[in-house]
Amino acid sequence: MSASILASSPIFLQGFATCAALIIAIGAQNAFVLRQGIRREHVFVVALLCSFSDALLVSLGVAGLGTLVQTNPLLLSTARYGGAAFLIVYGFFAAKRAWRPGGEGLSVTGSGGAPASLKKTVLACLAFTYLNPHCYLDTVVLMGSLSAQFEGDLRWVFAVGAVSASFGWFFSLAYGARLLAPAFAKPRAWRILDATIALVMLGIALGLLI
Repeated sequence: MSASILASSPIFLQGFATCAALIIAIGAQNAFVLRQGIRREHVFVVALLCSFSDALLVSLGVAGLGTLVQTNPLLLSTARYGGAAFLIVYGFFAAKRAWRPGGEGLSVTGSGGAPASLKKTVLACLAFTYLNPHCYLDTVVLMGSLSAQFEGDLRWVFAVGAVSASFGWFFSLAYGARLLAPAFAKPRAWRILDATIALVMLGIALGLLI
């Protein structure tokens, strides 16, 4: 048993490193998690949802769904245009907050504006995950394809490594964002963050459309 574990540890690390390289980047989902962490709104739920979603999608990819997605242009097109539409709408609202904040989101504790309900936060989190085509390409397609080089249970060792990276990253980002709280006590900092989020969302949407 110990020999088997030692033999598979490089594969675990490969899955971990590959997934980490894909998700540790400025993107729609990470920007949402960061903002929730700074505002301290439903932080655990957001981190858990993102982590479990990654785990589900990676598992589907390792199980073979990645091949199906790659060979279905209609599915890819639907995800692309639907995701672009969602990102444009969210980017518009982020730009609106940056241009005319009106006191919303300016307090780290949430006293500057009513915090979003748990239901609204969960729906937004799910949308950022499942309406984002990049998420499917990174997890289902790419991770699924990479796992195909291994045989039998070793494919799932690779998957466990990838899932471990997702859990570590999203919880670190969500709770580590609190370290930025003092800086975001100023309205200007929130406006800069929202402007950055708007640019990221609209940039990703534009990339999907062209």
